[in-house]
Amino acid sequence: MGTLDIRFISANQSKIDEVTAILKPIGVTVIPINFRVEEIQTENAGLLVKDKTMRAFSKVGRPLFVEHTGLYLAHLNGLPGGLTQIFWDKLEADRFAELFGKSPDPRVTAKTIIGYTDARSFQTFEGEIAGRIAPAPRGSRTFQWDCVFIPDGYSETFAELGPNKSNISMRRRALDKFAEFLVGRAVEHD
Repeated sequence: MGTLDIRFISANQSKIDEVTAILKPIGVTVIPINFRVEEIQTENAGLLVKDKTMRAFSKVGRPLFVEHTGLYLAHLNGLPGGLTQIFWDKLEADRFAELFGKSPDPRVTAKTIIGYTDARSFQTFEGEIAGRIAPAPRGSRTFQWDCVFIPDGYSETFAELGPNKSNISMRRRALDKFAEFLVGRAVEHD
């Protein structure tokens, strides 16, 4: 595969860095486009991602992808899902950990959905990882809920794992599927 330029709609530098590091080895140059697409408010993350992808494409007009990552709390029967950002913004780290990390059931699934379009088609790629919410935040608080998410099989939060998080994260799993798709598509066009 030669090089492929693809636009990534995000204002979050941590996400941009992670995406760039994962896609660069397969010859994908990530071109970040820093504008905010208002997300529809729904617990249905798949619908949210499709709407966000198509609205971004209507502004950019070039192949692009967006991503949405949500938490699905066992204690709340899978909520907040697509509404995770709203929950996090209102509760923040300490309150979130207190409410859900100390709940009778702190289990959670973190899921990333990537939406991609090139005008001919729309595709989604999902990755998820199970874990639990820590009873108190640990590690850096700079990347949203990383300081409260402990992946299964680990005793550290994503924040405490530092760069090693990218080897196991839900975003990594979704991006690996996306990368496989891009490589396959490039081979078809050679």
